[in-house]
Order: sequence, then structure tokens, then C-alpha cells
Amino acid sequence: MIRTPIAFIGGGNMARSLIGGLLADGCPAALLRVAEPSAGGREALRAQYGVQTSEHNPDVIDGAGVVVLAVKPQILREVARGIAEAVQHARPLVVSIAAGVRLADIGSWLGGHGALVRTMPNTPALVKSGATALYAAAGVSVEQRRLAESILRAVGLTVWVDDEARLDAVTALSGSGPAYFFLVMEAMEAAARTLGLPADTARLLTLQTAFGAARIALESSESPAELRARVTSPKGTTEAALQVLKNAGIEAIFAEALAAAAQRSRELGDLFADTPAAGGGEGT
Repeated sequence: MIRTPIAFIGGGNMARSLIGGLLADGCPAALLRVAEPSAGGREALRAQYGVQTSEHNPDVIDGAGVVVLAVKPQILREVARGIAEAVQHARPLVVSIAAGVRLADIGSWLGGHGALVRTMPNTPALVKSGATALYAAAGVSVEQRRLAESILRAVGLTVWVDDEARLDAVTALSGSGPAYFFLVMEAMEAAARTLGLPADTARLLTLQTAFGAARIALESSESPAELRARVTSPKGTTEAALQVLKNAGIEAIFAEALAAAAQRSRELGDLFADTPAAGGGEGT
């Protein structure tokens, strides 16, 4: 059970998802505060979740045990510098969900603050089915790690990485991954319509098949390769389709796609940084 006030800087979709998940897990609304510049956004947050809101970022930080940076990466430098004094006074755990921005830069913008956790959630967190990787700076205590994990676990599963550079690979896999599956679903749906299925039937069967396959994989101790072999009969329809995909080089295509996403993640990290990371993202 979370017992310390949590301040959200930014009240957008991901912050709302985390707030909803925390409330569903039993966190009292009285412990949740949100700084949101939009008056309409503040009113919506109060009406939907019963949380405290403020127009000004520093106002929600006083007395908070955790500050969640839930703003766009492009404005995080300005936002962090604007709350540095309040963070230095409160000394909270700071959790960033801003993609690509490295902890060294966040810590510098916050005036040398060391209790920092960087996370890489993905969009299924919006429906409480997210996959989030976390990386903790050296100044984070065991209890603070548990606290950060409990916040992100409210919207899905969590894993820790021991090298911040590995978050580029996480971005390529789970961060961008939902779009890959959407593309596969889009292609399957279009192919089914070409084969004569009505559009609504093609869509429903595609989505339920994707959901069912993911659920089997999550609940099984077998690897995806073993599960694929289990449903592939020799000389059957599935084998015929899989052979086409293999002949097209699907494994190499995905390897190239994820490598491109990881490289772009490193480039964006350099773009947001005051100083580019040494080594170009080793460990991914």
C-alpha cells in the first residue's frame, strides 16, 4: 500500500492511466496531486479522480515522497529546471516517464538530485495492460525502487534493467512494439477482406485471434517457437502460410526494424541531452 503523497507533473493520458491504476489498487485519492496548466484539464482530473490539482508545478511537490515527470520530452528540460528548487527542498524520489531523456540530464536540470528512476512504459498502459522497464540511478534506495515499481505496476507488468542504455532496446521492443502488432493486424485484416470476408468479420476475427494468441503465450511456460510448432500441422494450412513469411525473411525484417528503432532512440536521447552519451548507447 502506497502511503506517501505522489505528485504528477503533467496530467496527460499516461498520468491519468497511472492515477486510475493507483486508485484501483487502493491508493487514496488524497495522496495524489497533479500539476496541470489547463484549467479544463484540472477540472476533469478533479471530477474523474477526486485528486488535488494545481496550475503551478512547485505547488504539488511540497511534502511529496514521489514526483512523476509526465510531460513531453521536448519540454522536460524547462519543466525540470522550473521545479529544481522545490525538488531540492522536498528530496523526493523522481520518476520520469519521458521517453528518451537520460537520467544524467534530468539530475543536472534538477540541481544535482540523485534519487531518480527512468521508465519506459508503452501505450497499452492506457488500458492497464502495459509493459514497463525501469532503471534506477545509484542514489535510489531499495524502498524507493519498490515504490517506483508499485506505481508502474498499477498499469501492467514491470521489469528492471541494470544498464540505462538498454532502455533503447526496450524502446525498440515494447515501447514501439504495439505499432508492429497493429501493422500485422492491419495486414491480416486487409488480406482476409481480399479473400472475401466482410470487413466487420475480418476485423473481429483478427483482433480476437491476436488477443487469444497473446493470452496463450502469457499463460504458457512454453516459448513462442514451441507454441508455434504445436499449432503447425505438417503440410497443413498454417505451415503453408508460415513458409511464405519465412521465405520473405520475416525474422531479418524484424531484426532490422528493431535495430532502426533502437538507433533512433539513441539519437533522440542525444537530441534531448545537454551532452551526448559516451559510447553511443552500449549495452543494447
